[in-house]
Amino acid sequence: MAIEVLINKNKSIAIWCITPNGKDLGQKIQGRFKGSILFVSEKIWQDSRRDKNRVTFKKLSQEIHQQFNLFSGHIFIFSTGIAVRLIAPLLNSKITDPAVVVVDDNGNHAIILISGHLGGANILATKIATILDGIAVITTATDTNLLPAIDLIAKDKGLYIETPQNIKHINMAFLMGDSIEIYDPFGFIKKDLPENFWINKINSDQATGSVFCSYETKNVSCETLVLRPPVLSVGIGCNRGTSHEEIKLFLFSVFKKEGLSLHSICRLATSEIKRDETGLLSFSKELKIQIDFYNKKDLNSVKTIQTPSKMVEKHLGVKSVCEAAAILSSKNGNLIVSKNKNKDVTIAVAIKK
Repeated sequence: MAIEVLINKNKSIAIWCITPNGKDLGQKIQGRFKGSILFVSEKIWQDSRRDKNRVTFKKLSQEIHQQFNLFSGHIFIFSTGIAVRLIAPLLNSKITDPAVVVVDDNGNHAIILISGHLGGANILATKIATILDGIAVITTATDTNLLPAIDLIAKDKGLYIETPQNIKHINMAFLMGDSIEIYDPFGFIKKDLPENFWINKINSDQATGSVFCSYETKNVSCETLVLRPPVLSVGIGCNRGTSHEEIKLFLFSVFKKEGLSLHSICRLATSEIKRDETGLLSFSKELKIQIDFYNKKDLNSVKTIQTPSKMVEKHLGVKSVCEAAAILSSKNGNLIVSKNKNKDVTIAVAIKK
């Protein structure tokens, strides 16, 4: 069983130029984007001074292939034809691909090429057009028709999009003026949609698409857009020296048994004595999920634990690690999975209020 890990991009923007005009525009744009890196063809850059925010290159295609997935966005100051040919082999998913905006050599147009919504290219192009006094060319249908876009709503709410291939079904329903079915018990997305766009019931004959927004794993149709809210805190206890793999396999098995989505985990939590626990730290790094560490006083302050342990209290001075840590990490939310244990690991899950 595996959980998808997003590509580790930094948050800065790469600006690419291959002509003298492009270099001037690139420098102007760079001045407005803190931390951005200017990539310039060595054929047009004569200044030999070192600059950590500037990179010169010999071959454009080779440099872009090396840098493409290391940035959250790219601004290409050259033709769309060149851009399309260069990045086509690099595209992977609308969830992970960086934003790409193409700017013509005179700065008249900032054209969104990919990742207009989730990657933020629409916003990026609008900013560039303002800087250059040009026009942002936005072609996403929901934007041009002033309609909501389900992928943007999901992004704004921090929801994990588990079935991105189904975004098109929901946005097309909006474009057609049809309603969609929504299962959204926490109200993450309903309030961002006019009431005529949705029906608060799954399997209604009146709807043309479905959105399932929950931390629970349920059987849904293959065309349902599944969204995962980040609402689960996982408390973990483990014996000293427990491996990364042991922790991962047990947590995954608990989530499968309980019908919970791994993509709804927002925090891990444990005792402060585990700050140097290699396996746990490695697991946290793989999932890119932060661990909260709690001291004895904090753990013992929790009054709603369900399975206190005399053995843990004897050795660590606390009645509970995994349950107490999960509850604390969820801001005193409700425990929805009490302590599960094997020979080396304990797992409990709490949900945010």
